[in-house]
Amino acid sequence: MKAIVHKLTRSNEFYVFLVIVALSVVIQARSGQFFTANNLVDIANAMVVPGLFGIGAFMVLVSGGIDVSFPALASLAVYATTRVLVDAGYEGALWLPFLLAILLGGILGAFNGLLTSRIAIPALIITLGTASVFSGIMQGALNSVQIPNIPTAMKEFGTGALFIATNPESGLTSTMPVSFLLLVGVLAVVFFLMKFTTFGRAIYAIGGDESAAERAGFKVKRVKFWLYVLVGVIAALAGLVRTSMMGQMHPTNLLGIELLVIAAVVLGGTAITGGTGTLTGVVLGTLLIVIVQNSMILVGIPTFWQRFSLGVLIIVGTGISAIQLSRSRKRSIVTV
Repeated sequence: MKAIVHKLTRSNEFYVFLVIVALSVVIQARSGQFFTANNLVDIANAMVVPGLFGIGAFMVLVSGGIDVSFPALASLAVYATTRVLVDAGYEGALWLPFLLAILLGGILGAFNGLLTSRIAIPALIITLGTASVFSGIMQGALNSVQIPNIPTAMKEFGTGALFIATNPESGLTSTMPVSFLLLVGVLAVVFFLMKFTTFGRAIYAIGGDESAAERAGFKVKRVKFWLYVLVGVIAALAGLVRTSMMGQMHPTNLLGIELLVIAAVVLGGTAITGGTGTLTGVVLGTLLIVIVQNSMILVGIPTFWQRFSLGVLIIVGTGISAIQLSRSRKRSIVTV
């Protein structure tokens, strides 16, 4: 029992969970609306896109890298997909938009993967550059504009409901989107990859010590390449979900979300220096960010205070990661 308690109190996930519980209780006490069925469904709905992005960001951070290009990558992949389908007058099934988005996301991710695995430059610098490249292609070469009428299959996917929750007091209703199943599916696949495959073990090993991982026999360059391909695919899926749920393609809608996503992942316990982290932490960190963004309005907190709170969370999240790194180094020195 003591071992379990000791393990819990040393994990970020435990403290993030306590903060979520405390914040939820405060909002419920002030508004009486937090634990209503429609509000909980709204929170689950709001978690889909940042949750998908968070899964990709988590994998990159665990590998010791950092990717800030995923919103631009997603925007370009989905804009190109939507533009091609709309210009062709496509009215078919959903499989083609998904296939095109996945292919384009994988190709753009491969571009990131080639650069990060072959060039000895920090991934942050590379992905800052590729983010500008992706945005430039979308806004320059493709002359991006808002597309108000997306293919019917995408629109139906965005409005599809697993069930509808109703607040018996106010009569307000909220829809649990079909896309929530996509989040669960991607979460399950990545959990399996990270927990039970050589590829997942290699990602953790590279994040812990890249040189040691190479000496242990892991193909570091190959793993990095396919990691960014996979992250590109996940980012494109997130972009497709956002566009489908909005019912229109806005080329710049996702730009700027990277800081919140990375903050959510770090808050959940993923070390910004790599080597450690869990998908449980990703889910909890994303949930905390979503609650701050979406539910604090229930207690009448102005928008600028919500931004202040998000800023504090970003600082706290990166601070905790820095403290953990410092403690780890001290323990290593003592051991030596």
